[in-house]
Amino acid sequence: MELTSEQAALRDSVADLLRRQPPAGDPEVDGAGEREAGLWRSLSEIGVGGLAIGEQFGGAGAGPVEISVVAEQLGRALAPSPLLGSAVLAARVILATEDQNARNAFLPKISDGSLIASLAWTDSEGDWDPTRAACYATARGGGGWTLTGTAHYVLDADLAGVLIVAAAMPDESIGLFEVTPGQPGVAIEATPALDQTRRLGVVRLAAAADDPLTCGDDASAALAGARDLACIALSAEQVGAAARALDLTTGYTKTRIQFGRAIASFQAIQFRLAELYALVESARELSYRVASAAAEPGPDLPLLAAAAKAYCSEVLSKVAAETIQLHGAIGITWEYDAHRYFKRAHGAGQLFGSPSAHLARIAEAMLDS
Repeated sequence: MELTSEQAALRDSVADLLRRQPPAGDPEVDGAGEREAGLWRSLSEIGVGGLAIGEQFGGAGAGPVEISVVAEQLGRALAPSPLLGSAVLAARVILATEDQNARNAFLPKISDGSLIASLAWTDSEGDWDPTRAACYATARGGGGWTLTGTAHYVLDADLAGVLIVAAAMPDESIGLFEVTPGQPGVAIEATPALDQTRRLGVVRLAAAADDPLTCGDDASAALAGARDLACIALSAEQVGAAARALDLTTGYTKTRIQFGRAIASFQAIQFRLAELYALVESARELSYRVASAAAEPGPDLPLLAAAAKAYCSEVLSKVAAETIQLHGAIGITWEYDAHRYFKRAHGAGQLFGSPSAHLARIAEAMLDS
């Protein structure tokens, strides 16, 4: 699909900003945290932090396509940012609640980049099932609740200014609670990930909490909607990473000399690159078509989001594997970026559910229809 002039301008603005940033690297090196924070402030200044947030809360009021435009550019650069975890996943959950106090308190700050919110939801299996939560809520005798449990794969947990915790309630529904990092009973541990440009953490709770955020009888619908939007944004990020990995590979084959010729001149290499190009373009078309459908969500959106996530995961894995193969031994050296895209492929493939899990959801829905 073709972008509008406004969407193309947004793409170009983000791409230009990212080109002026240092390349992604080890987040544990000196100054990496400050660079990441500076990048997010710069992105928020051009409206990225508030893309998924309405204008009444200081956001841009943009739609899923605009989010995908930005996510694709972030994927190309492997830029570490809290877009997925804070500006999409957590913000979408807060928007989906009926809690005006939470909306007013958090959304303007998420939008301007001054607050990072993290959603603590899934357990160590990482199935992201909206009817299940890793933590539990128990009513306290004097009022309020006690949250216990361990949430895994919490995006940007170590940077969060607020945690939105999904917890199983005594009536087996799902509730959402606001928890402040640093309060007694809240332990956050950054966990090393294969993809060093993706911040993940574990949140361990044995903490007191006030009443849950107002979201009807059950927060499962809010979680499901947030997961769908996050899957769509992640699919666009995967498209961007795959496209950039293909660019790197194509450029390398034009300079790698074998038998006195650039390997790009060999027909077998040309066939492989052409196949990868077709995969990337088909993944981009699917991702953006689903993002367009998400602008006016219908009953099929969860399955469309699942299809985009599953297919784009497989495409990025294929392209990243070929990137390593066609680079040869240098593809796994630190000096070349090929290994970074390979790591992103494997990490992103499991985030928000594996491709096989999403395909199983689609198959089950088809059998039930």
